[in-house]
Amino acid sequence: MAAIQWRPTPNTLTTPDSYSIRFIARSSAGIDALANDIALRHPNFSKADILTILRSEDEAIMARLLNGEQVTKEGSFSWFPSFTGRLDSPEDQLPPLDECLHINTRISPPYLAAFRQAAKTERLPMEKKLPLIATAQDTLLELKDVLNPAGALQLTGDDLFFDRTTPNAGECVLEGTQSGRTVQSSFIKVEVSEIIFMPEIPSQAQPWNNEYRVSVSTHYTEHGTLRTGTYARLLRSPLTLSNFGHPNPPEVGILTGSAASPYVSVISGSVSANEVLRIQVLLDLRADALLFSLLDMKEGGRTGAVVTVTANGEQTLQGFAGSAVSSLTVRVNEYAALKELIRNSYSGRLVDILNVQE
Repeated sequence: MAAIQWRPTPNTLTTPDSYSIRFIARSSAGIDALANDIALRHPNFSKADILTILRSEDEAIMARLLNGEQVTKEGSFSWFPSFTGRLDSPEDQLPPLDECLHINTRISPPYLAAFRQAAKTERLPMEKKLPLIATAQDTLLELKDVLNPAGALQLTGDDLFFDRTTPNAGECVLEGTQSGRTVQSSFIKVEVSEIIFMPEIPSQAQPWNNEYRVSVSTHYTEHGTLRTGTYARLLRSPLTLSNFGHPNPPEVGILTGSAASPYVSVISGSVSANEVLRIQVLLDLRADALLFSLLDMKEGGRTGAVVTVTANGEQTLQGFAGSAVSSLTVRVNEYAALKELIRNSYSGRLVDILNVQE
């Protein structure tokens, strides 16, 4: 049997410094794996029968708990309902059950003792110290994950500092997902937990290739190796829509990654004045559809009507209240590719900033 792996992890909440003992899981086993294990030990039972019994046990425990009972498997575990929350008066009603009602599990002392007696452990080396970029936000628009050439990009995190005065001591880089890489030089602040700089954005092959990665590299010791941390989310720069107050404006590609052709194009609009707004696409997994809408420039602000899209084709999006953009007509060129991009790279939500000009 393999050993239980652990590694020491710095505990920044203590003075002087100490280290936590962190369990490192080798893998995750589900009900199917448990059924396989039991079938190997008890070949007279089929895996299908074992799966049925395991699922039936869960149902039986749930029924007892709902009946207000504590359920105990002698020698291993106990389950019982519990409550959290505060009442200002003994006559107060319970808070909503999804806020206060829980299921607790306790381990039998003999079971825990047997586990400890049989366990073997394996120490893993400490993880390498790396720059960690936790957030990226444009300071002018106050929007996260936006790379605005007219603003400043603020990175927050841990271990971000590098010495700008020493050659090869470290760097901050913006890199396009299609092409282009620029080492940044216009810094406002470089500290351990924060970097602010005026972005020098590398050009990419096509105007709709507005997707970028940001990374920070540094040496933590004079002769140490260069360590690099890359922000987990992608940044997107604003796109310009020119002459959209005219009958036949130029098509503009939007909502695309590194592709050679745009997944979506804006083909026309009804515009009374120049305006900067956002276009949002949400992935609706239940309906297997994409939800398009126009937004103002503040999170949680005004929004236009949602349009459901399930295939390639043209759709007209209505502006939000008070917007100079009454509508924009878009054409979805690559529905399947767009859906895959949003699912795999944007956690179900993709937003582009559009600078709409008459």
